[in-house]
Amino acid sequence: MTNGLARASVRFRPSSFVGTLVALLLGAAVVTACGVLLQTGLTAGLQPTRYASAPVVVAAEQTVKIQKKVGEDTETQEQTTPERARTDAALVGRLTALPGVAAARPDTAFPLTATTGGTPALTGAPALTGRGYAALGIAGPADRLTEGRAPGANEVVLDADTAHAAHLAPGANLTLSAPGGTAIYRVSGLAAPQTTGATAWFADTTADRLSGHPGRIDAIAVQPRDGVSAAALAAQVRQAVGGDAKVYSGDGRGAVEHPALGEARTLLIGLGGTFGGYATMTAVFVVMSTVALATGQRAREFALLRAIGATPRQIRRTIAAEAVLVAPVAAALGILPGLALARWWFGQLVDRGAVPEGIRLDVGPLPMLAAVLTCTLAALTAGFLAARRPSRLRAAEALGEAAVEAPRPGKVRTVLGLLFAAGGIAVATVAASLDGAKAAQTALGVVMLLMLAVALLGPWVARIAAAVLGAPLRAGGAPGSLAADNTRANARRLASAITPIVLVTAFCGTLLILQSTLSHTSGENVRAGVTADQVIGATGPGLPAGTAERAAKVPGVHTAVGVLRTGLVVESGGRLSSAPALGVDGDPARLPEVLDLDVRSGSLADLGRATDTIALSTSLADALDAGVGDRVPLRLGDGTAVRPAVVAVYGRGLGVGQAVLPRAAVAAHVTTGYDSQVLVADAPGADRTAVAAGLGALAGSSVTDRAGFVAQADKDMELNGWANTVMAGVLGGFAAVSAANTLVMTVLDRRREVALLRLAGTTRRQVRGMMRWEALLVAGTGLTVGAVIAWITLVPVTRGIADASPYVSPMLALPLAAGAVLLCLGATGLPVRALLRTRPVELGAARQ
Repeated sequence: MTNGLARASVRFRPSSFVGTLVALLLGAAVVTACGVLLQTGLTAGLQPTRYASAPVVVAAEQTVKIQKKVGEDTETQEQTTPERARTDAALVGRLTALPGVAAARPDTAFPLTATTGGTPALTGAPALTGRGYAALGIAGPADRLTEGRAPGANEVVLDADTAHAAHLAPGANLTLSAPGGTAIYRVSGLAAPQTTGATAWFADTTADRLSGHPGRIDAIAVQPRDGVSAAALAAQVRQAVGGDAKVYSGDGRGAVEHPALGEARTLLIGLGGTFGGYATMTAVFVVMSTVALATGQRAREFALLRAIGATPRQIRRTIAAEAVLVAPVAAALGILPGLALARWWFGQLVDRGAVPEGIRLDVGPLPMLAAVLTCTLAALTAGFLAARRPSRLRAAEALGEAAVEAPRPGKVRTVLGLLFAAGGIAVATVAASLDGAKAAQTALGVVMLLMLAVALLGPWVARIAAAVLGAPLRAGGAPGSLAADNTRANARRLASAITPIVLVTAFCGTLLILQSTLSHTSGENVRAGVTADQVIGATGPGLPAGTAERAAKVPGVHTAVGVLRTGLVVESGGRLSSAPALGVDGDPARLPEVLDLDVRSGSLADLGRATDTIALSTSLADALDAGVGDRVPLRLGDGTAVRPAVVAVYGRGLGVGQAVLPRAAVAAHVTTGYDSQVLVADAPGADRTAVAAGLGALAGSSVTDRAGFVAQADKDMELNGWANTVMAGVLGGFAAVSAANTLVMTVLDRRREVALLRLAGTTRRQVRGMMRWEALLVAGTGLTVGAVIAWITLVPVTRGIADASPYVSPMLALPLAAGAVLLCLGATGLPVRALLRTRPVELGAARQ
């Protein structure tokens, strides 16, 4: 019997069936997409190419780890280092002495630029990588010298393809610029073509100096003696290395060859896990709301079943059978759109350089299974909760209860709603006392708590909205009066329409306004902080060493300060995070002439006192609970632990840099020791055009105004901005379609009401006007409540991160509001027109 009732319900109530199907399909799509990204992050790997012939590779671990006690358990926190971590070159000798080792070759890569300077340049050649000559042979027996001899102190060996493309042969001279300096080198020989790109090999001592990090190497490729297995070799090496480095074998060697793999995995796990968790909660929320609405619309049907003798158990089994019939099918239909969304999302990350091209999307069965189970359980739970009251009523009371809406929500629902509202406000209040990073972590949690409160207290919200807007509605004539009376009498129905609009506004508003605030504050800081007259930028991997010194000697230049961009790893509140930082070259006392950081305490001039000094932005100083004179424990970009003394605290950090250190303190701890820019202040009365021409003559550089500083701004912020926009699009689009779906369901369920209005003499125009006023009330209430939730969430976050109030751009607020209004009008107007095409008598008959 129950299966027959379920099939009949699906067959004869198409509007509820389609509405539920759409909600489940979209929910499954979102869960599938996030699950695929999470699975890819957990399993991502790259096959080694350069290290394919070396069964064991030794390198520094590219993460910083801390452990903290959580009750009786120990929790490990990890953060990928912003720069490449390196190991001590002295390990090579230790490994070479092992009985199972045939060769231990040190490997270090650093970018090179070829300049003219009266000698040939590598015009048309790809990016050139410098290495020590000892690394030749790592890629296998074919990786060898093919012509000439090994390089001496001022010599270089080029791979054959690069040399031939540049028309160079042994004996030719070439000017090369590296992080450690620029000089003319004689080509002493040619090596076999390289699969990893254009390469130049220097004498080992020369390469050590040119790399910019003397005594430190990227990795050591270890090859075994005959008869020694890879496992035995790895065991010997691991024992010899101890805790000084990490030993990689198998597919793990790919992570050494491609350091960006760690950051990509962290990003994918964050998107698929953290955001995926909130997206899944949103999907469950929307699915349960839609299923509950569809089930609640059948109160009259349940009452009739009770009146003819159906038991509560049979009604509950009918709902369960419907969920089993609809949910798996809808969820399965949502898998393909979810996979398409995951592929698009992943492709965008690859295009933006956030994920290496060699990584492939891992499409497995687990995300799909999770999507089907999540949607099915959500549908079952929502149906049982919605049918709980009508199924428990006595048969004699059921029809009476179904005829009119309950006067007020249940006590349990109201109490739970108030608890969630109090919890959301309490978390937002606590976030106001936290630093920016911690406050930001609470943002979506506050939104979810307040959204649950709105969902539970929706009828009360609708009643308040109807009471407040009742008088203005009645000023709209008969349609407005009908709308006012309807909204007051049917608060539950109105609440089901308002809640999705609140969801769209709250989620999209929080993510987009947060990004708008960060972008606005960053722009303001750059415009006010960068006071340089000229900005020298790099046309290659970076500015050649000594560019700031040469720029200072150009006629008309008063001050030239080099800027090396890097990152720091900081610990705050038991959590690790990264922060963008600047290493400045030159006299720090002159830094305010080109970069006004709005110093609040201390003096930037003290940065020149010693290399173990640092200036912090107010947000980072608050996070570290540090002030002028304190020593702060942190890690440089490659994970090296330091405790510099704070000499200044400044206000303009966002968009510029959260910390400023002497260049000498960070130069040996970055992936590439090139300056990103040189900030130049012209001398009083100098001809700006002439100064720009003189600066432009510096090799490998381009000259712009202060706007050029923005072009090199923090890339992480750019990626985060894009990610926030995409997340807002995914959640907002999902919620918007769900809102339209809910509105259509509520309108189509009002056939009997529309029929009665038409039989009573109400014209089609008045019915459409009534529905239009109700749609505007839904849009206005949803936008207002959603905006309040977003504001409560954002105030502590933006205060902590940007030291500013949320910035709402008119170009953001107006389209969002207009979109919500048009969504409500369209999702209400179209089904109303369909209803009004039927004659009143037929409408009433269709409802029976």
